[in-house]
Amino acid sequence: MSSPVSEKPVVYVVDDNDSLRKALTRLLNAAGYEVRAYASAGDFAISERDNRRGCVLLDVRMPGPSGLDLQEALAKEDEPLPVIFLTAYGDVPTSVHAMKVGAVDFLTKPVKRDVLLSAVRMALARDARLHTSHEQVRDLRVRFAKLTPREREVFELVVAGRLNKQIAAELGISERTVKVHRAQVMTKMRATSLAELVHLANKMGSADS
Repeated sequence: MSSPVSEKPVVYVVDDNDSLRKALTRLLNAAGYEVRAYASAGDFAISERDNRRGCVLLDVRMPGPSGLDLQEALAKEDEPLPVIFLTAYGDVPTSVHAMKVGAVDFLTKPVKRDVLLSAVRMALARDARLHTSHEQVRDLRVRFAKLTPREREVFELVVAGRLNKQIAAELGISERTVKVHRAQVMTKMRATSLAELVHLANKMGSADS
């Protein structure tokens, strides 16, 4: 189940430096964010997040799994939380790797308040967009699951650009029956036009790729 939209996003701070972790928590709380702080990647990995959306403010070098290790683990989730790296050991190869895996930003300590808050806003905006997109795809799949096997066949052929008479010939049914199935497909998928139906099919397809 997805978390309610009304819940505030969480900024997850993962850093082994106690004083910095507390300072970041105070700064982010003062800016109006809910914060959950962890002293290691391991602590974060085993924590219960309750499907809460947000972003991760992540140190690179920590005892145990590194920030990069945690980023790669997060990237395998269905809806990965956006990651902002904050490190005292920034180097080009590490930052390039982090950005390739999808990091929103790679900041070096000490970081200015405005720079940090700007990165957090960007990460949360990205998370909100991706979460909305995932929700839409889930809804489309629920609609698609309600189609009968024959309606799914008609759906695939319609979005492939086949005409009713071509679909009838391919499936061995009458053109009138195709029209009935096609109308059911449009109703169940909540599409008002062929163009919209193709768009919905593409959206489901891109989510699977």
